[in-house]
Amino acid sequence: PNGKLIKNSIKNGLYVRRMIPKLGDLNREVHVNETFHVQTDDELNEKEIKQIEADDQAIQTILLGLPEDIYAAVNSCESAQEIWLRVHQMMKGSDIGIQEKKANLFNE
Repeated sequence: PNGKLIKNSIKNGLYVRRMIPKLGDLNREVHVNETFHVQTDDELNEKEIKQIEADDQAIQTILLGLPEDIYAAVNSCESAQEIWLRVHQMMKGSDIGIQEKKANLFNE
């Protein structure tokens, strides 16, 4: 996946599968004109598949660069966006400068 999709994952969160409409069963006692189901893997287009792959890569890329103590605090997060926000919040309360924070984060 490319960097734009990874950045999109961090900024906007995971790809959310669409609800797909399908005709309902008109032979039931209560007529149902339309029902919905969550988009299946077979219904994903190429762009959506690439975004889902980028979502996974974004999570792995961020987790690989974290020190163990921070990794332990964010390992339960489900999206790169959630990890990024939690790390940002954790660094916000620190007394060290921004450049030192970045250096510590990426050099461990």
